[in-house]
Amino acid sequence: MESLKKEHRIMLRFRNHPRIVQTTNPNLHIGINLDHCYMYMEFASKGTLHNFISSFSGQPMPEDMIRRAALMILQGLEALHSRGYVHCDLKPANVLLFPSKIVGEPWDLNLADFGLSKEPSCTNPRSLSGGTKEYMPPESLRPNRVKMIGPGVDMWSLGCVVLQMFGGRPVKMGECCYKWRLPRLVSPLANDFLRRCMALHPSRRATAADLLKHPFVCTKATSYASVLSPSCHK
Repeated sequence: MESLKKEHRIMLRFRNHPRIVQTTNPNLHIGINLDHCYMYMEFASKGTLHNFISSFSGQPMPEDMIRRAALMILQGLEALHSRGYVHCDLKPANVLLFPSKIVGEPWDLNLADFGLSKEPSCTNPRSLSGGTKEYMPPESLRPNRVKMIGPGVDMWSLGCVVLQMFGGRPVKMGECCYKWRLPRLVSPLANDFLRRCMALHPSRRATAADLLKHPFVCTKATSYASVLSPSCHK
């Protein structure tokens, strides 16, 4: 129940943000069984990014589509990080698809599932646990270490999501270590974008604000992207 309360609290904090899934009611609802708690959210009629990636049966999504998806995820992450939040469980299943507000575009993306997220008020990293190992950075997988949860966690996860959109898959290399493999080479721009997301040391990873200016997401940006990210104009 505490994770649901946190998720609802975060959605209220980012009410009306176009890249954060919205709650449709400011109150949580207690079920007949007092152990059950519910919240109302907007309906993602187009499913999840995980479902969409799966529809390609392991083949890469078109790169222009990957660019647009990465841009929208970055816009959500930048909003979170700029206010001291870290998602902590970014993966395709936690990215929801909605009908696009732009004519000719297939969908818009919103970040969802904030039950594991770090809030600015959190001062004890040991109180944060969970996440999905395939998308977690190396520093989060080391046993017996205090987890230093910062924006770099989400940036690594974003790199994993982009790799998956390119047809990549995680391969288990040890008890809790994964390496992502791609079926083919990606463009130089995409490679540089991924390298900046997935630097081994978190302090060397690019920020969401930095990557919103990266040519990988700025190239052939849609009109909606230009509205939310003016830095893409050249």
